[in-house]
Amino acid sequence: MIRIASATATTATRRGSQRRSARDNVRMPAVSQALIDFANHLRPRPGPGTEVIATPRYVITLQPDFPTPGPNSVSWVRCRPDEAEAVIREARAAIKPHRLAVMWVTDPGTEPPDFERHLIANGIRPDHHSPRVDVMVLPITAVIESPEVPGLEIRDALADAASFRLADDVAAEAFTGAVPGDTVERLAALERRRGHSLAAGNRHHLLALVDGEPAGSAGMTLFPPDGATINGGAVRPKFRGRGVYRAMVAARLEIARQAGVGGLVVWGGDYSAPILSRLGFMAVGWRRFYVDMSAAG
Repeated sequence: MIRIASATATTATRRGSQRRSARDNVRMPAVSQALIDFANHLRPRPGPGTEVIATPRYVITLQPDFPTPGPNSVSWVRCRPDEAEAVIREARAAIKPHRLAVMWVTDPGTEPPDFERHLIANGIRPDHHSPRVDVMVLPITAVIESPEVPGLEIRDALADAASFRLADDVAAEAFTGAVPGDTVERLAALERRRGHSLAAGNRHHLLALVDGEPAGSAGMTLFPPDGATINGGAVRPKFRGRGVYRAMVAARLEIARQAGVGGLVVWGGDYSAPILSRLGFMAVGWRRFYVDMSAAG
């Protein structure tokens, strides 16, 4: 876990580097083939709070306490052309009892190549928020330069229930424009998710504050020694453009470096990919997303 006090937050994000300019953020070393392979071929793995149904033709990932498409998904479709419709029916039947919306994820190796046509024919439409993302990587030896962010503090959001709830609030506001109410059901689900992350042992969640006010949140999962996936990087609108996002990437890079993994992997969408590219991330693949609401409760 990581806890960065406000007095040292900026220093920690620039450790071992000499600042050059706000626009020249990263010295990019060569990307290893091992990191590229990890980024492109990492499959969902079961863990606390995460159920994975792996078959030779597709993989279903279910996280009931995170009831949105994305964490709940169908991916790694590999079937014959004459099996495409059966795969959709079978996966939907397996998901239906869980009453969850899911995201169908395609990749360069999806078979048959026209599987997306079958998805659309079954009412499974491209995600209008981010229909395609780049699979991007950053080697562990990269150096990220962050600007000074007055009053910045980055905390371990798993340290207590209040911090975890604030991090979730930040993500909700950043991605949907609204913060959900503190219902009994939501608070219970949040505490289960925090417990699952602690039990997993390889998950990290960060909460960024500026002058004590929640400003950003971010997640990361370590897979030593191969790499670490980062996700959920979110900054509230009022704090954007100050360097909070970059500081959270730098903090996660430092955690990954301490864990001895090969680098960072992220799926960069229309908004995040340009920022990540400026930080030195390189695109090495892609994913496309299709939303399936047929089983949503």
